[in-house]
Amino acid sequence: MTENNFKDLKALFINCSIKKDKSKSHTQMLMNRAAGIMEAEGVRVEQLYALDYDIAFGMVKDGKEEGWEKDDWPKIQNKIMEADILILGSPIWLGVKSSMATLVGMYAYSGDRNDKGQYLYYGKTAGCVITGNEDGIKHCSMDILYAMQHIGYTIPPQADCGWIGEAGPGPSYGDTEWNGQKIDPPLGYNNDFTNRNTTFMAWNLMHAARMLKDNGGIPSHGNQPEDWEHVTNAKSQNPEYR
Repeated sequence: MTENNFKDLKALFINCSIKKDKSKSHTQMLMNRAAGIMEAEGVRVEQLYALDYDIAFGMVKDGKEEGWEKDDWPKIQNKIMEADILILGSPIWLGVKSSMATLVGMYAYSGDRNDKGQYLYYGKTAGCVITGNEDGIKHCSMDILYAMQHIGYTIPPQADCGWIGEAGPGPSYGDTEWNGQKIDPPLGYNNDFTNRNTTFMAWNLMHAARMLKDNGGIPSHGNQPEDWEHVTNAKSQNPEYR
């Protein structure tokens, strides 16, 4: 069995919870489990709580250029570019990702290029962590992971994990008490489905990042914006046969 070595990899976790007090974030509890798996394998992990930052509205690199008094996004973007692995975490509200997750401004940089002439996020890998009540894990994951691959990230198999409670009001992931009743272990901690998917996600992200780093990212042939017309065979295809 080949020994895994992930000690030169860096992972950035961005929690898009809308709770002011990060210690009460149920999403953070599940993100911590994924982060722990990576840290145990030597990955350098940094965790960031988006609500701690002033992120300006608008799809711009720096909101100050649009008149906002402050915008912390450029410093977050620098952390994203330093990371081989990016994991976005979001709670579910009304079946969709949080409003904080929509402020993540990576798309503003998506037209920039890396040193191979590809779009900026080529050669990096990403996943997501979702928590909430009722339905929405797959819907939120679909939304986030589609967006990530669209701007250039490589998404490995089973790159999402999550936990949801029963329909209606109730305890959330990691809660230890509800309506005066103790919950031990904390809710969701012994859920095999959640734990399995969290493990798969963490390992598949590490494997994907390892392969990308060892091979210099994605090959640049056929995916450089200025060069696509020289490598495509689309013009030779007759649309009448479709």
